[in-house]
Amino acid sequence: MKGRTIVLDHLHGREAAALLVDGKLDDLLIDDDSAPRPGTVYRAVTDRGLKGQGGMMLRIPGGTAWMRNASGLRSGEPMLVQVTGVAEGGKAVPVTDRILFKSRYAIVTPGAPGINVSRQIRDEEERGRLLAIAEDVFDAEHGLILRSNCEGADEDEVAEDIAAMRDLAEKVMVDASGDPEMLAEGDGPHLLAWREWSAPTVVTKPGGFAREGVLEQIDALRQPEVALGEGSMVVETTRALVAVDVNTGGDTTPTAALKANLAAARALPRQLRLRGLGGQVVVDFANMSKGHRKQLEQSLRDSFRSDPIETSLVGWTAMGLFELSRKRERLPLAHLLGEG
Repeated sequence: MKGRTIVLDHLHGREAAALLVDGKLDDLLIDDDSAPRPGTVYRAVTDRGLKGQGGMMLRIPGGTAWMRNASGLRSGEPMLVQVTGVAEGGKAVPVTDRILFKSRYAIVTPGAPGINVSRQIRDEEERGRLLAIAEDVFDAEHGLILRSNCEGADEDEVAEDIAAMRDLAEKVMVDASGDPEMLAEGDGPHLLAWREWSAPTVVTKPGGFAREGVLEQIDALRQPEVALGEGSMVVETTRALVAVDVNTGGDTTPTAALKANLAAARALPRQLRLRGLGGQVVVDFANMSKGHRKQLEQSLRDSFRSDPIETSLVGWTAMGLFELSRKRERLPLAHLLGEG
């Protein structure tokens, strides 16, 4: 199967979406009703500051949230916050007071006025067309960003999307006073797929995961070992970090080590994304000369550049391991499958 295909289905009773590229599972979203969705907006109430950390604990409906860089806040103050990621192991939900209302074509930015077009859209005529659409629809005090998806999009669809996000922002942002309450729920997998993915083919008929081979590929993700063609790598999780071990197989030559490491660098973003893994990631690459490290580092940068989840390449440790720090935007796949 060539090209990109979006499959919307359910997995174990949970709403789910899969993105296939040339028949290969490239991204996977599975809903979890036990945790607030990223993007959810709450009216929260400040609880207590965390001395030495500059953070603040807040009360939200049914739980506790945590916001960093919250100096100057006092206990008992209501405020609007937005969920930025997932909380594991009973930890507080991470939130921010910098709220965004995001859809397929538009992002409304309260507190940051002005209309801006994505820098990825470089054609001046197209930029002018989009600005004209926005100026005709958007008269709010908030800011507006027109996403790269707008390029070539239907004028009415873009205008409707801008208006919907404008109306949602205006409704939510005036509701800051009162007890803890959810004001806007984050998007589920099906809406996220429409918002973030593009594909000429969208499969919506129930049972699509089975027919399109998604279930088989999810089963493969239950195993820690990943075949690379040039060796293999093992991805395992602990309470503290994600450990990745790269192996060359029987060939221990420098050339084999470099090939295996480069293959692992290309495969790593997809494996972390599909497995829903974030936080601290430590990679034990196959032994290679220090002269090959720059080539490997460039391959890692290239691979993660197109990954949708924020990842920082920290660098090499004294023990020769490579560290990454990855935002926790999703719950681990093992947890969603009831295995962790």
